[in-house]
Amino acid sequence: MLPAMTLKRMDNVSIVVEDLAAAIAFFTELGMELEGKTTVEGHWVDRIVGLENVRSDIAMMRTPDRHNRLELTRFHTPPATRLEPKDAPVNTLGIRRIMFAVEDIDDVVARLRTHGAELIGEVVRYEDLYRLCYIRGPEGIMVALAEELR
Repeated sequence: MLPAMTLKRMDNVSIVVEDLAAAIAFFTELGMELEGKTTVEGHWVDRIVGLENVRSDIAMMRTPDRHNRLELTRFHTPPATRLEPKDAPVNTLGIRRIMFAVEDIDDVVARLRTHGAELIGEVVRYEDLYRLCYIRGPEGIMVALAEELR
């Protein structure tokens, strides 16, 4: 007998940023689509996130297959805080990166570099299956790219 299902899907991942426009441009260049933007504030937001006097802008980005979304959030009040350096290494505790499957890793890296992205290591080949790399985008956001070779 299977247990009762409690999880329907993963709805989105949220990334807090200071420069919302730069983050939108970066993820648009990667191939995501801006689904919408809004500002949220008020008592209901305060109660959900456990902060007071919240006012934030949110941009929802969607993957081309329409299965996954990324929520980019810029807090006006209270101001965002940084607990770790922008260039935290990949072995720092917490959520470190988001991985995207791409068609041409070299092309994607070149296009993202125009938005300030930098390779963390190098593009490597994993057996005859993938070419992989980690890049750091705006505000230190770490993204992994995977190009399937078969």
